[in-house]
Amino acid sequence: MSTFGSILLGLGGIVHSLINVYIWVIIIAALLTWVRPDPANPIVQVLYRLTEPAYALVRRYIPTVFNGIDLAPLVIIVGLQIVDVVFTRLLFAVAGAPAGMM
Repeated sequence: MSTFGSILLGLGGIVHSLINVYIWVIIIAALLTWVRPDPANPIVQVLYRLTEPAYALVRRYIPTVFNGIDLAPLVIIVGLQIVDVVFTRLLFAVAGAPAGMM
């Protein structure tokens, strides 16, 4: 594998990690909606600011509320998983690495 391939794999690993961290942020924010936390809490505000733009984007194109349950986090998580798998496969193809390296 060339130096360019190694750099691509390194950057791909960073993107893969960021996608996983954002998935966990969405999961934590969705779980917090069940307990009604204090909106003045700085952690709740950060989670809201990180997740609400993605929720608004999904809600604009797909009706996500069914019987009072908002499925926007689920749609985003599935979408991020698909993007992660496609991106990883594409990156391995471009870098010329075996598919099980990451």
